[in-house]
Amino acid sequence: MTLTGPLRILFLAAAIIGISLFHYLTPLHLPALHDIFQRLYYLPIILAALWFGLRGGLAASIIVSILYVPHVLFQWGVHPSLELEKFLEILLYNVVGGVTGFLCQKEGERREELERAARRLEESYRALRSQADLIIGIEEQLRRAERLSALGELSAMLAHEIRNPLGSIRGTAEILRDDFQPGHPKHEFLEILLKETDRLNRVVEDFLRLSRPGDGERKTCDLAAELRELVTLLGSDAAARGVRIGLEADEVPPVTGDPEKLRQAFLNLMLNGIQATGAGGAVTVRVKMFPRSGDDRPLVELAFADTGAGIPRESLERIFTPFFTTKEGGTGLGLAITQRIVEGHGGTVTVESEPGQGTTFLVRLPL
Repeated sequence: MTLTGPLRILFLAAAIIGISLFHYLTPLHLPALHDIFQRLYYLPIILAALWFGLRGGLAASIIVSILYVPHVLFQWGVHPSLELEKFLEILLYNVVGGVTGFLCQKEGERREELERAARRLEESYRALRSQADLIIGIEEQLRRAERLSALGELSAMLAHEIRNPLGSIRGTAEILRDDFQPGHPKHEFLEILLKETDRLNRVVEDFLRLSRPGDGERKTCDLAAELRELVTLLGSDAAARGVRIGLEADEVPPVTGDPEKLRQAFLNLMLNGIQATGAGGAVTVRVKMFPRSGDDRPLVELAFADTGAGIPRESLERIFTPFFTTKEGGTGLGLAITQRIVEGHGGTVTVESEPGQGTTFLVRLPL
């Protein structure tokens, strides 16, 4: 158990007074005991120097000297040779108290200096770690920008090389389908052709959305109203899958942004939740506001939570990577598009998921 400052002072006072009483109460014809008591004074002096530095060591040695001098003068005064020895011992008390206190004080100052240096090093390490994380984040953004730049060039080529022929193929298939009644084998094949043409057209549209510049028409956007419309729009699809869909929205101020792009981002997240949730599950959208904190701007947080199977841990880091998908038939572009839209509005999108416990996508937008 470590003694506190007041307890240490009480302990030293009790030790000094106790040793002095032994001196005064012990008969002089027992010099061996007096020699022992004389040496015991060093213990409280050294402890005072260790605990309180130079001042503590000198204070203890002076108090010991004051208490011991009367004993020397009035009890040992009849023995001049012994009296001189006792005064030399008193001098030694003060020398030991001063030297020990000085050394302990210097050691304490050195220790404090080392602790300050350690704290500075720790702060420097945290600053370097923060800068390293920032650099890693910037490098990741640069790599993503390079990928998107390459994707933009590819999308431009796709728009020119695929969309126009695709429109011709669809138009031709519709004309040919009219020549065959439902139930005819060729009518069924033409229906498949039209369906696959539509799917390919959606893939091309996703490419274009991902590569299209983020700046669009910026105006006031009521997030709660947009989400209510999406919940109504997706209600029948969710009901057909046996999934409940709900909205819990606080009163939040409108944000400035592109309503069409934000609607697309929210739609992607809600569709993902519906598709990932089995019958009897639920998808819940929660909206709440975070007021200004210090230098941080006020934020609105949108949580898209589902009760599906969750996302495997090994897939979480790649979930926003273009073309990465865990869904059969998926393009892997929906979440990448969502992330780009949200970041284009100065916000962030993150994911929290545990296998078997569902998934929550958190979108934070500045107000």
